[in-house]
Amino acid sequence: MLNVVVCVSGGGTNLQAIIDGVEKGTIRNTRITGVISNNAGAYALKRAEKAGIPAFCVSPKNFESREAFNRAFLDQLEALKPDLIVLAGFLVILPEKMIEVYRDRIINIHPSLIPSFCGTGYYGLKVHEAALARGVKVTGATVHYVDEGTDTGRILLQKAVEVLEGDTPELLQRRVMEQAEWIILPQAIDQIAAAKG
Repeated sequence: MLNVVVCVSGGGTNLQAIIDGVEKGTIRNTRITGVISNNAGAYALKRAEKAGIPAFCVSPKNFESREAFNRAFLDQLEALKPDLIVLAGFLVILPEKMIEVYRDRIINIHPSLIPSFCGTGYYGLKVHEAALARGVKVTGATVHYVDEGTDTGRILLQKAVEVLEGDTPELLQRRVMEQAEWIILPQAIDQIAAAKG
């Protein structure tokens, strides 16, 4: 059984795709042992509660230093004993120690076809604004392993999504989620679970 911890900052639509995948059996041999958010108001925490998954908020705002936050965050992770950590819209720079301890066991979903529109400053709507400003005809999403860089880890899966005439960043964001993110993130987890055996 693959124990997964999902880290989120916002609404948790990718978390919901994972919960649904586990429930439907499209993500096999996997259980979500916990959800951690850095944002007490994140709707993702409510999604976790509704699904009966332990949910925790560990926010940098509640600690006197970044070091204290990093320690608390790592302690909470460790308590959940993850085989795999999934960053699903987690807008926190990971502690270096976490990357060392969980090397090749952390994946992230990014809303573009890496290496396009990725790296520092590219998150959320900013990615889609940049894609539209550049005039690309195809965008998409990427699931990749997390390393010390920003969006530089080994790529697991990518899925292309067409950019349509009249797209706004919000419309494009929604299509990328529906046609790519919610499909390839569960697929990637299922593949990792299958490889674990």
